[in-house]
Amino acid sequence: MAIEHDFFGLLESGPDGSIFWSEALEFGDQYVTIDLTAPDQDDVSSDALDVAAAMIRSLESIDLTAREAMISELSDRTSEVTEFLLQQQEDLGETLHDVLIEMSGDVHIDMIRSLRLMSVTILADEHGGKDPFCVLEYALDPDAMDDVLFVNLSSSGSILSVTSAE
Repeated sequence: MAIEHDFFGLLESGPDGSIFWSEALEFGDQYVTIDLTAPDQDDVSSDALDVAAAMIRSLESIDLTAREAMISELSDRTSEVTEFLLQQQEDLGETLHDVLIEMSGDVHIDMIRSLRLMSVTILADEHGGKDPFCVLEYALDPDAMDDVLFVNLSSSGSILSVTSAE
């Protein structure tokens, strides 16, 4: 079986009924991998695909919202964002300034601004549910895939959580 959608085209299901779509899209001066997945195509509505397409089209705005959510967690010294940034600061040491794209004087804000959006995963079967519908993956160093932050969004675009890979 398959699902036809204006944005995604023909989404064919695998032998187990799952669907998967992937594309590398230009975002700023880099490419971001966008994946849409669902374990059972029967759990994917046309509304979910419409929301997913709208999120992809408004990726710049969603990225800004995600970064604002990270910044809002800086006041909590025990948040995963703060712990992630402190760990990155310790790991990178003097080379931290080499990865920062701008220097405002607030190193944690500069680090958040310098995070690269590595991938976006849309879990199409979670439309309207309590679990994340969209997961944005950020890293300071694109080669250090264990050192990432995940921003989890609902299908309405609201931030559910920001977590680290650890």
